[in-house]
Amino acid sequence: MCGIAGIALHDTRRDLNAVLRKMTDHMAHRGPDGEGVWTEGNIGLGHRRLSILDLSEAGAQPMEDPQARYVLSFNGEIYNYQEIKTELKEYSFSSTGDTEMILAAYDKWGPDCLLRFNGMFAIAIWDRHKKELFLARDRMGIKPVYMYQANGTFLFASEIRSLLQSGEVPAKLNRDALSEYLQYYSVNSPNTLIDKVYMLGAGAYLYWRAGETEEQTYWSLADQGQQSWDMSYEDLCRQNLDLLQDSVERRMISDVPLGAFLSGGIDSSAIVALMARRSEAAIHTFSVVFDEKEFDESTWSSMIAQKYQTSHHPIRLSPDDFLKELPDALDAMDHPSGDGINSYVVSKATRDMGFTVALSGLGGDELYAGYPVFKQYQQVRAMKALYSVPGFIRKAGAGIMGSVSKGPKVDRMKQMLSLPSQQFEALYPIFRQVFSQKEIDQLITYSSEGFSLKNILTFLELEKVNLMPDFSQVSVGEMSTYTQNVLLRDTDQMSMAHSLEVRVPFFDHSLVEFALGVSDKDKEPSFPKKFLVDSLGDLLPEEVVFRKKMGFVFPWIEWLKGPLKPLADKSIEQLAQRDIIQGDYLRDYWQRFLKGDSSIYWVNIWTLVVLEYWLSKHKIDA
Repeated sequence: MCGIAGIALHDTRRDLNAVLRKMTDHMAHRGPDGEGVWTEGNIGLGHRRLSILDLSEAGAQPMEDPQARYVLSFNGEIYNYQEIKTELKEYSFSSTGDTEMILAAYDKWGPDCLLRFNGMFAIAIWDRHKKELFLARDRMGIKPVYMYQANGTFLFASEIRSLLQSGEVPAKLNRDALSEYLQYYSVNSPNTLIDKVYMLGAGAYLYWRAGETEEQTYWSLADQGQQSWDMSYEDLCRQNLDLLQDSVERRMISDVPLGAFLSGGIDSSAIVALMARRSEAAIHTFSVVFDEKEFDESTWSSMIAQKYQTSHHPIRLSPDDFLKELPDALDAMDHPSGDGINSYVVSKATRDMGFTVALSGLGGDELYAGYPVFKQYQQVRAMKALYSVPGFIRKAGAGIMGSVSKGPKVDRMKQMLSLPSQQFEALYPIFRQVFSQKEIDQLITYSSEGFSLKNILTFLELEKVNLMPDFSQVSVGEMSTYTQNVLLRDTDQMSMAHSLEVRVPFFDHSLVEFALGVSDKDKEPSFPKKFLVDSLGDLLPEEVVFRKKMGFVFPWIEWLKGPLKPLADKSIEQLAQRDIIQGDYLRDYWQRFLKGDSSIYWVNIWTLVVLEYWLSKHKIDA
C-alpha cells in the first residue's frame, strides 16, 4: 500500500520534479518507508512507499523495466502475483514482490493484464515508445485515483490534497457535487467536491496521449449476477465457503506483521475463523472495547478469540478517548464524509501496536443482505398492485400523507409513491438519502439537483441490473455508491493516515461475481446473513450469530449538544456565513435540533459540521 502521483504536460516549462515533490510530500503518511520521483521531458511520476512485499530496495518505485520502455508507480497489492509470474517465464525478475510483475504483465498483455490480477490497486505506467500514460483502478474501487485536467495539464494522485498542494489545481468547490454530498452523505464517483477533479471509475482504465484522455471499463458489477446457479443450497454454501476461504488466504501474504479487526460480529468473526484454519501461528486480532455496556462488544470478540486461540489485543477506549481523537480524525479526511471516525481510531491503535496490515470484515453486509435496506427494498418491490394504480392517484395519496405527518421517513415514502415505476434506478436512491431535495433547496442559495444517484447509476447498464434478483440489485447499488464512496474511501483515508494497510476479503471479485448470482430465496435473511452463516457451518458460535448487532453506536446526539457543541456552533455559523448557504435557514435548523426536533437526525448536523471543517482546512473557494 502506497501513494502515487503523476503529471503530464504539453510542454516542459514547469519544474516537474518540484511539483511532484510537493504532491508526494503531502502523502508521506501513505508511505513512510521510501519516496521516489521520476521525470522525463513533459512527464513525471511520484511514489510514497509502505513496504509490505519485498522490503528490499529492489521493490522501490517508480520502477523501470529492464528494456527501459516502461516506468511504473503502483499502489496496492496483487495477491495472485506468484501465479501470474509462472506465465511470465521469459521475463528476468530482479525483485520478489508484485510490483515488477505488473511491468512484465503489461508488457506481455497490455490492458488485458488487469483481468488476470486479483487484488486492490491503482496503477500508473508511462510507455516511452508510444508516449502514452496508462492509469488503472481495481474492480471494486478499493484504491482511489483522483485526476485533474485543464489547459494542457493532467495530474493524478491517490489523494485530493496531493493534487491541491501541487500548485496546479485550483481549490474551488464543485457546487453541483455539494448538493450530492448533502443528499447522500458523500460524493459518488466520478465526481468530487473539487471542481474539475474526478475519480477514475472502479474497474476502469484510462490512456492519456498528447493531452487527450480515453477511459474504458474492463469489469462492471452490472455484468455479474446475470446467471442463476444450477446447484443445490448445500452446494451453493460449499462453493461460497471455498471462495471466501481462498480470498482470505490470498490476503494473508505479507512480509510484515499482519492481523485482523475483530468486532465480534458475523463478518469479522468469519474472517478470523478462516484465517485461523490456514495459519500455523496464532492470528493477531484487534478489538475496541468499552467500559460502557451499551457500546461494548468484548463478550463476543473474546469468545471468537478464545475459540480460535488468537493473540488478542483489546483496545480499551472511553467515549472521552474517542472525542480526543476527533480533531486529528477530521484533519485526516482527504474528502469529507459523515462516517470514518471509527476507522481512524481502530487503525491508529492497530498501527501503534506495530502492525502494518490488517484484514477487515467490511463487505459482508453488502454481499449477504445484512442491511435493513435489503428487506425494505424487497418489500416495496413486492407492491406491484400499488404501482398499477394511476400515478396521479398515488401522488394525491402522497400529498395527503405529507399533510398528516412530517419527517424524513414520510418524505421518502412520498417520493416512492410518486415514482412512475419500481425500477432500480428510480427506487434505490431514495433509500440512501440524508437530506431530501426539498431540504437541500431550502439550505443552499443556488439551483442545483446535484448528481443524483439515479444519474450516477446509469453507467451500470441498468437493463442488466433490473434483471437481477432484488437482493443483488441492492448489492450492486450499495457497492457502486455508499460502499465505494463512503466505506472504502473512509477505510483508505483513515487507515493510511497511520500507514496501515487494510485488506477486505469479502470484496474479492470472484466471490462478488458468485454471490450476485445467488437467488433471493437462497439469500433470504430469516436470521442475520443466513446464507453466509450456513456456508460457515459450525465455525461461528450461535451466540455470535444471533447477538444484537451493535457497531459503534456512540451517543452522537448527546455529544453534539454537549462536548461537541462548541465545534458544531463554530462550524454551523461559519457555514451559514458562506454565500452558498441560506444562513438563516441553517441557523434555525441547528436550533431546532438542539431543542429536540425529532425530524432532524444527528447525522444531518454532523454532515454539515464535517463539510465546513473540510472547507476551512483546505481553504476551498466556495
